[in-house]
Amino acid sequence: MFYNTTKIMIFCIFVPLLKKTGIFIDNDMDFLTNEKLTIVGAGGMIGSNMAQSALMLGLTPNICLYDVYEPGVRGVAAEIDHCAFPGANVTWTTDPAVAYKDAKYILSSGGAPRKEGMTREDLLKGNCKIAEDFGEDVRKYCPDVKHIVVIFNPADLTGLVVLLHSGLKPEQVTTLAALDTTRLQEALAAEFGVLQYKVTDAYTYGGHGESMAVFASNAKIDGKPISEFNLSEEKWAAIRKTTVSGGSNIIKLRGRSSFQSPAYNAVKMIEAAMGGRKFVLPSGCYVNSPELGYEHVMMAMPSFIDADGVHFTKPVGTKKEMGDLTASYEHLCRMRDEIIELGIIPAIADWSKMNPNL
Repeated sequence: MFYNTTKIMIFCIFVPLLKKTGIFIDNDMDFLTNEKLTIVGAGGMIGSNMAQSALMLGLTPNICLYDVYEPGVRGVAAEIDHCAFPGANVTWTTDPAVAYKDAKYILSSGGAPRKEGMTREDLLKGNCKIAEDFGEDVRKYCPDVKHIVVIFNPADLTGLVVLLHSGLKPEQVTTLAALDTTRLQEALAAEFGVLQYKVTDAYTYGGHGESMAVFASNAKIDGKPISEFNLSEEKWAAIRKTTVSGGSNIIKLRGRSSFQSPAYNAVKMIEAAMGGRKFVLPSGCYVNSPELGYEHVMMAMPSFIDADGVHFTKPVGTKKEMGDLTASYEHLCRMRDEIIELGIIPAIADWSKMNPNL
């Protein structure tokens, strides 16, 4: 009797408090938050996988699926309904005003996908225009959004465009860069015959593209420094090539751009922003740090995401690794200057007029 009375008292006291803070424990499923998550490009393969992953991980019951292609987004919504996630409140729309209203978190894969033979940079002009419209919609319909993860390529540029046009703070906008690091881990694991999670302290920084800088001098293989394995220059060059061309290799194998891995990593990023486990793989973040030598770019850095947004630290590597990162940064600067010339974003001197947080 005492036990049952205590349970009732706890339920009556704490459940209303959890509801008030946005965290509600459902009878059947626990959710990290009750706040709205909008998935842009939800009719595509990345978007549909993000929706399923977000519900499987219990991020929030309130998910809005948004896409301009009505049959696709309707189909994804029906599939999610058929999964029968307990407590899920999944809606769909083709109207940006409905999609973004009251959204606190956004995952966007709403750009054109890369096809075989294309580089990420080949998508520059069209996807940056999509990013411009996306940023303006955020500014108009949900200026109180807490965090956005931009996935569509070239992510370093589309993320920068979204940040400028949305008016958000730099720590609120991140881009997916972790795939390059996980591909490096995979390549090293295959070379040394260990499980992937046994490869640690191996990362990629800079651009999310062919110019990425690979930092593996401090890598450990099952706890042992990589320097103990006497990896030949030829083997190392092959590993780097496998890492850099990881996305194009998926296209050759599957006939389409990656979707499962970007979806999962993006959802883990937004989970961290919601107050879940920190995301500690490199994220693309806005960097304007003269002391580090990187200014006015979005690029992958040593970083973590938590409920306060993204935080980056100084990269540490060999002279060659740091030189590769400088070269990657300079490549990003040239691409940034290209979209300035296209009129997608203003000259750097005018950025603060568009976004006072910069």
